[in-house]
Amino acid sequence: MIFGYGKMSQLSENEISRLIVGLCLRIRKTLGPGLLESVYEKVLR
Repeated sequence: MIFGYGKMSQLSENEISRLIVGLCLRIRKTLGPGLLESVYEKVLR
């Protein structure tokens, strides 16, 4: 996980959303387009 549990609880919903979308874009840039949702789930864990 990128942040410890305490730090994550201090982020707003918008900040958490930005982090998730940003990470998904990095995954797409690194691994390429056309991935199934399950690939994103595994990489984000």
